[in-house]
Amino acid sequence: MTNRSTAMAGLSWADIWGRRLDRHGLSAPMRDGRPADAVAAMCGAHAQVLSAAEVSIGLRVVGLTRNDVRYALWEERSLVKTFGPRGTVHLLPTHELPLWTGALGALPSSSNSMPADARLTPEQTHEVVAAIAEALADTELTVDELTAAVATRTGPWATDPVVPGFGSMRPRWQQAIHLAAHRGVLCFGPNRGRKVTYTSPRRWLPGFRPTPAADALAGLVRRYLHAYGPATPQQFAQWLSAPRRWAAELFDSLADQLQQVEVAGAVAWVLAGDTAPAPVPAHGVRLLPYFDAYTVGCHPRERLFPAAAAQRALSGGQAGNYPVLLVDGTVAGIWHQRRSGRKLDITVELLTTLTIDEHRELADQVKRIGEILESEPRLTMGKIAVGGHL
Repeated sequence: MTNRSTAMAGLSWADIWGRRLDRHGLSAPMRDGRPADAVAAMCGAHAQVLSAAEVSIGLRVVGLTRNDVRYALWEERSLVKTFGPRGTVHLLPTHELPLWTGALGALPSSSNSMPADARLTPEQTHEVVAAIAEALADTELTVDELTAAVATRTGPWATDPVVPGFGSMRPRWQQAIHLAAHRGVLCFGPNRGRKVTYTSPRRWLPGFRPTPAADALAGLVRRYLHAYGPATPQQFAQWLSAPRRWAAELFDSLADQLQQVEVAGAVAWVLAGDTAPAPVPAHGVRLLPYFDAYTVGCHPRERLFPAAAAQRALSGGQAGNYPVLLVDGTVAGIWHQRRSGRKLDITVELLTTLTIDEHRELADQVKRIGEILESEPRLTMGKIAVGGHL
């Protein structure tokens, strides 16, 4: 059982929002920070939309621009683009890749919704992952090139078009692409024109190998609770897309490292001893992009998306599909950007009334996003007709 040896501490929601904003670099952006520092603080930056990841990172580091993020990713290689939590594309700190792959590679296997005759067998999965590792060891390959390389090493069955995706059927081996990343044999390489490439993370981090599972999972829980706590095992499971029972058992196995706290009559977990209130109260106006880590990782949803925000800024209960306006740590609107050359039109739809000072902070945020994206921004207030990101 989780540690109950001391009287249960309590935290208010004002404290919790203040702690999370501070630890994410959203109360005050990091000074002299690097892109990898910001990404580590938020436990990975969602990068399905790379420009959104650039904004997420830039908001958390003073003076950072998208070119700084791209340099860290493709030149300095202090960031790596790979499949992270929930099997979604993330930027992760390269030096933390052993921990991430050790933890993600240890997650219980998820159920496969594919028809039985289309699924990879366990033996085929092992064969495909081994083939990917060999094919990418010292090169970058497009998906078509990797398909050919995998088929050469496994057999034509690997290229059977049985996996639905974006209006076409993809080859059978691609069922294992997320697993290959989680086992540390695949990450993204630089685009070749408009084509995505894959390569080996060992080219980013020589001598790389995943951290042993028990140590990696413990390290990931510690990082998650530092950034998003107090939290429950169920919320951790949702963040990873892992089974709830497995997450509860993992938290129990770390009982000597965790502590329960009381939050508005409910019980949640923090790292042992991490019960101090926020260094400063939750404050400030922030414009967070699609799938920002704060929006996706913070719980409970009904607190983060109060009242009208739950109807307007969630998509079927899922967070991140809309860029959001934060006021004092909770969602108070949505926004949309449209770029034309160097011009960047930002429209903000308010779900609450802002003070004069908050309107001033909003204008500063628009200016900052323009700096990050190296564009000339213009703010408009009004209703947004564009739907959420799929």
